[in-house]
Amino acid sequence: MLVIRPERKQDYAAVHEAHRLAFGRENEARLVETLRQSTNFIPELSLVAVKNGRVVGHVLFSPIIIETQIDTVPALALAPIAVLPEFQNQGIGSELIRLGLKKCQRLGHKIVVVVGHSTYYSRFGFSSARAKGLEVPFQVSDEPFMALELTPKALDGIKGMIKYPLAFDEV
Repeated sequence: MLVIRPERKQDYAAVHEAHRLAFGRENEARLVETLRQSTNFIPELSLVAVKNGRVVGHVLFSPIIIETQIDTVPALALAPIAVLPEFQNQGIGSELIRLGLKKCQRLGHKIVVVVGHSTYYSRFGFSSARAKGLEVPFQVSDEPFMALELTPKALDGIKGMIKYPLAFDEV
């Protein structure tokens, strides 16, 4: 049985290990640790997947902003997400994302941005962020740069640059 719940302090080591093993490096695990310590960390949006008492996956939604010519607009970044290699391709990542997006919406968030595989994230309603008028401060092709409006028309009339927390610079 799979349980999706907010991360707890006793999960930190298992979450670190899930990211390290899923990505084959420490960068994403360190990103989670750094974001956890930031003042704008939202504990309810750091979710773990637990199977038979073991943390097998994790997703984090972090506050970002969209800088427009006249204002800033709050949004969230879906990053990172990890599932232990031996539990991949079982729908655990999808369940983390689905329930995470519902939680984001319940908390009043309107926009989520992700850089990832378009065929995967389009299943959840993500589509081209550039087509919606968004840009990122790093080199990425159009296909993986995606956005999702949790509230209909949340991006109408918004054109701007995504500003990530400094912690993302290391990934």
